[in-house]
Amino acid sequence: MTTTTTETNGSREFVKQSSLYQEFLAEREEILKHKWIESERLGYDIGFERALLDWIRKHRDSWRAARRAQLAASGGTVPSLPSENKK
Repeated sequence: MTTTTTETNGSREFVKQSSLYQEFLAEREEILKHKWIESERLGYDIGFERALLDWIRKHRDSWRAARRAQLAASGGTVPSLPSENKK
């Protein structure tokens, strides 16, 4: 294995273990659930972009607050995201 390959694999592992990446995955999972629920309700696939925008508008703030509370209770931390600093 070359040095570049080793560094790339190490970087990937670092990213996968980062709390920011874990938050991204958790949020993405919630968006995909929302997409499925809304698509079932409407009877057609609403697409990821529509689900994303709808979820952000309707659910993101409360989801983040609940996630923060859950992680604080378990001793974990959630990274502060740039969009949260605008408020």
